Amino acid sequence: MFTFGLACGVALSAVAAVLLGGGNINGAILARGGNPEAAQADAVQRVVPTQIAAPAAGAVKVATAADHVRGDLKKAKTVLIEYSDFQCPYCQKFHPSMKQVVADYGNDVAWVYRHFPLSFHPESTNAAEASECASEQGKFWEYGDQLFDRQQTLGEAAYGEIADFIGLDRNKFDACRASDKYLAKIKQDQSDGSAAGVTGTPATFVNGQLVSGAVPYEQLKAQIDAALKQ
Repeated sequence: MFTFGLACGVALSAVAAVLLGGGNINGAILARGGNPEAAQADAVQRVVPTQIAAPAAGAVKVATAADHVRGDLKKAKTVLIEYSDFQCPYCQKFHPSMKQVVADYGNDVAWVYRHFPLSFHPESTNAAEASECASEQGKFWEYGDQLFDRQQTLGEAAYGEIADFIGLDRNKFDACRASDKYLAKIKQDQSDGSAAGVTGTPATFVNGQLVSGAVPYEQLKAQIDAALKQ
């Protein structure tokens, strides 16, 4: 009976790690014996819970024109700062909701994208670097959209195919990628996110209030509406 009880306890802990973690599956990894891919495979089959976290202990870094911004920071009444990972399945699930926010709210909102590559996603940093190289040619958002669309096939071949698909200068793009010159920027984004309380992706700050995980669009909308009334 003790052995049976112990086994049940471990199983319940694994379920709780996924259900309570939202986009952060670190707890599920531990429950699966340290295997991140097995934990992720389990997690993506579950419905992500609706959860709004309390404000982070540290303040999120203020958005500036140096960020990747969809919208107009000067006109926006509400700024959404998202820390994300191009190989994260939760981020892929959440990306259409963020695009819908921009479509629905127009100049009332601005969406800022920052990198938070998770260590157990082998292509997350490479994808982030590729998006920065696309940004040099003014196409960060177009490239990022394609990365999420092709998330299952991320890799060297995909990065070049996307560059061609959206019309980048391949010579400039390839030279940029070979230089690794954006690694420091990506690491800085992640460091800033961690300091603000980010532990998993997606993590979105709505006027400084942390919304953790791939929450449904209606819940995100409610948070934005509340911020617009302040």
